[in-house]
Amino acid sequence: MDAVEYTPRRDQLVYTFGGAAPVMTVQPGTVLKLWSEDAFNHALTSVDDLSSEKVDLRFVNPQTGPFYVAGAEPGDTLAIHIVDLTPARSWGASATIPFFGGLTSTDRTAFLQEPLPDTTWIYHVDTARQMVGFQARHTDFEVALPLEPMLGTIGVAPPGGEVRSSLVPERFGGNMDSPEVKAGTTVYLGVNVEGALFSIGDGHYRQGEGEACGTAVEGAMNSTIIVELIKGGAPAWPRLESDSHWMAVGSSRPMEDSWRIGQVEMVRWFEELFGLHQMDAYQLLTQTALAPIANAVDANYSVVIKAAKNLFPRAHAFDGIHDELRRRSQNL
Repeated sequence: MDAVEYTPRRDQLVYTFGGAAPVMTVQPGTVLKLWSEDAFNHALTSVDDLSSEKVDLRFVNPQTGPFYVAGAEPGDTLAIHIVDLTPARSWGASATIPFFGGLTSTDRTAFLQEPLPDTTWIYHVDTARQMVGFQARHTDFEVALPLEPMLGTIGVAPPGGEVRSSLVPERFGGNMDSPEVKAGTTVYLGVNVEGALFSIGDGHYRQGEGEACGTAVEGAMNSTIIVELIKGGAPAWPRLESDSHWMAVGSSRPMEDSWRIGQVEMVRWFEELFGLHQMDAYQLLTQTALAPIANAVDANYSVVIKAAKNLFPRAHAFDGIHDELRRRSQNL
């Protein structure tokens, strides 16, 4: 397998899906070893740094890419297998940003109240123990939490020449903030433009489902991924596959529409996997699906609909490409 390493300079970071020239062309099957900056763009480095003073909202969620995949055409499916995610720094940052987050008023959910206190937390990474440390700001409470790296953003260029902020999750992927986008997962994205133009970023050292305050343990990330191309078969919305689950991600507002989108995408997938009639797929999903909230804070809310493989007869999504990519990853 061809392997390519890429660490962007600061002036090469991009902040949109679509609208940016590709940094390079890669062949299907390429292994990419990538570095990405944290969501704050390295603006918060101590508890004394406040987001209202340090974070420039024009330059958040910087993306590494986009990459032009040779042979990718609209209607194809891009399969991105995440081999490894490793923190690129010994610390990560989280913050409550004024009028942003799940438990405060915002510009869209407006109330007559002051913003919550602008506060920053720094989490120190213990690589040897694979833990990350929470330290309370208002008491002496401390706790070590397992390191669970994930990518908050992964996506392709949208259709129709659209340019979308890297803060937005949609059918092109983007800022889904799902803890399921982790090592061992294959992400399936429908190609909208020639070359697909995919990028990644927004590394999280860990995050709870929903990302309640609006920010995870944000950190620079070293990512190893394998990029493959499936001709045709583009899913309408992002699909994920792990060794244990099939998943679909819906992103919209209100949140029940995100849930509906993910449910419909999984019904379609059940039809493909098992040859089911739509109504039978609908009924089967009703009795088997889980629906964790990925984010409840972004421009669109994201909900993951997931089904455990061990409940069903063995089936191979996209001709078994996930299993093949898992085998390849073990040789890296």
